[in-house]
Order: sequence, then structure tokens, then C-alpha cells
Amino acid sequence: MRLAYSPRMFSKHRLAEVAALLADAGRAGMVVALWDGSARPAGELARIAGVTPATASGHLARLVAGGVLRVEPRGRHRYFRLAGPDVAAALEALARVLPPHPGRDAFDAELPPLRRARLCYDHLAGRLGVALADALVAGGYAELGSDAGMVTPSGMALFGRLGLDVEALLARRGQRATRVLCRPCLDWSERRAHLAGAVGAALCAHSFAKGWIRRIEGTRAVAVTPKGQRTFREEFGIRLG
Repeated sequence: MRLAYSPRMFSKHRLAEVAALLADAGRAGMVVALWDGSARPAGELARIAGVTPATASGHLARLVAGGVLRVEPRGRHRYFRLAGPDVAAALEALARVLPPHPGRDAFDAELPPLRRARLCYDHLAGRLGVALADALVAGGYAELGSDAGMVTPSGMALFGRLGLDVEALLARRGQRATRVLCRPCLDWSERRAHLAGAVGAALCAHSFAKGWIRRIEGTRAVAVTPKGQRTFREEFGIRLG
């Protein structure tokens, strides 16, 4: 069983099986620990989940059999990670619709790198992504509605100055209208919108190309470089702690 199905294949029984896998706090803790795309050994996951090695072994076997995790042998050791990007996407979608637990902030305790800055598919998310969206809207560079958005003329000028060719995106979209140019995407950790669509993807790719951000190896989290700190501060007014 995998978390990704076509509508015809995804039955109530499959949904119940997946829900049962995540219903145990120990198993859920292991999945959350792997949410960033990293791979961890069973012993480390046992400590994170607060269970004995024997209990962890049983949990991990169920999660692997259920298609939530996969195992990677590395010499004498076995490492576990999410079974694929579809699993991470499903978890993010679930997180977006669940309200925070009163009196708790599990994301701060367990996923600080993901909260600071991460990839959401091919665009920037986390505090960095939300801060960029806020800055673009506040500066009059973009307008975001509930499910759509647009880049203003001043936004076109800003992106052009940064070296991002929005006109080319518009031209490609006119030739092959398969993707929204600019839209909000609800951020599961910040509970507010970051920038998605073709412009969001282009801004993310441009940030990598210019050395403003870099990938944190083995995860979906990204780190902002000193050059990026300076650029985001000077061009967008964003001060990242």
C-alpha cells in the first residue's frame, strides 16, 4: 500500500489503513522526524519516539509494509526515510488542514529547519517563503487573492532588476497555458500563504542559481547564505533571524 492512489483505487479501507498507521504517537513521531527528507537509523528513531528498540522495530516494520517509509541498507546498518515525495506531500496537505494543538508548538521543537525555509514542491516555503510573499504584497509588487494572484508592473520591474525574466514566463504561459503564473499556497507551518505558481518556482530556482539559498543535504530544508541574507534584506526588506 502507498499513500498515492488514483481516485478509483483509493477506497475507504485503504484510507483507514493509512490512518491507523499514523494513529499511534510513536509511529507518528518517527514519521515527523523523517518529514524533512532525511534518513535515520532505527535506534535514533526509537529515541525520538520515546520507545524501546523492540517497539521501534515493530513500528518501523508496519510503516515500511504500509508504504509510508522505505528502508535503505548501508553496510551493517539500516536507515529509514519517507517512501517518496508523494508521502511528504500528503503529510503537508494534512498539516495544512489541522489546527495547531492548543498549548503546543511541535513544529518548533521537532522541525526548526523546515519552519525556517524549505521547498514546497518547486517553490519556497516556511518563514522565508511567507516573508517573501508578505514583502511582495506590501511593496505593491504582487497581489494575492484567496486562490489566485498577479504580478504588478512594479513587480515586473523588480524581478527584472534581480535578473528574473517574468516576460519570458508570460510568453511561455501564452504558448502553453498549463500552469498558473502566480498564486498563494497555504503554508502548513506558518498558517499563511507563500508564493507558488510559475513565478514562485522561478524565484526559487533563481535564488539557488544566484547563491542566495542552498540545500541542506538530504532534506527539503534550505539555508539562506550570507549573500542571500543581504539580498533579501536590501531588495525585499526581510531580516531573517
